[in-house]
Amino acid sequence: MYEIFQLIHKTLFFVVMILGLVVLVKAAMGLSSKSEFTETDRKLGLFFLISNHTQLLIGLVLYLFLSPFGLKAFTELGSEVMKIAEYRKIAVEHIFTNIIAIALITVGYSKNKRATDSAVRHKNALIFFGLGLVLLLSRIPWDKLF
Repeated sequence: MYEIFQLIHKTLFFVVMILGLVVLVKAAMGLSSKSEFTETDRKLGLFFLISNHTQLLIGLVLYLFLSPFGLKAFTELGSEVMKIAEYRKIAVEHIFTNIIAIALITVGYSKNKRATDSAVRHKNALIFFGLGLVLLLSRIPWDKLF
């Protein structure tokens, strides 16, 4: 079961990254060309949001129930988790940084729902989705991804 959830989590990572890059490129192009914030822009942002929330739910299942690097690490190793870099990165840094990243992405999408000006919407997408993507990329366990 652990391997299946981990495979889904790894595969969805690529969907999140591709959508994130597409959303950022479109936002930067829209802002620089002063173009209209289109329905396509909105839907891409929504798909980026949904894929991140799905990724978070799968990650939480892994963290809480399946992964030896999640809560199991704390129950088995206690505070020693903080002294072992590999465990600390997953058990502490990965989850908390990614929750903050997904919160930023959610805020950006919510701000865009209320905004009416296209430039503001492109700017919101660029700032909030960009910050979220940078945070996500900063805590990826690259050695475990491939």
